[in-house]
Amino acid sequence: MSDTTNDVRALLDAVLDAIDIPYPATIDDDNAYRAVLDRRLSLAVMVARAALAEEPDSVAWNADYLRRKLAEHPPTGYRAYQSTEAGR
Repeated sequence: MSDTTNDVRALLDAVLDAIDIPYPATIDDDNAYRAVLDRRLSLAVMVARAALAEEPDSVAWNADYLRRKLAEHPPTGYRAYQSTEAGR
């Protein structure tokens, strides 16, 4: 794979990490879950827009930036649903 392809895959992986967070365990956890998801979704949209507007060489930088910002906004502050299915 080319470096550009790897960079795009890294960005897509970071975007997926931003939005694919554990579901809330109960209705009472829903508001906190939505607040966390909204913040992470906003970061993903901002970075995706920037990556599309800039030169292809900046895709890797945008993926790294998103990862750093996601680390500042972990999916915590609510009780998460725990699947009992194997592999999940």
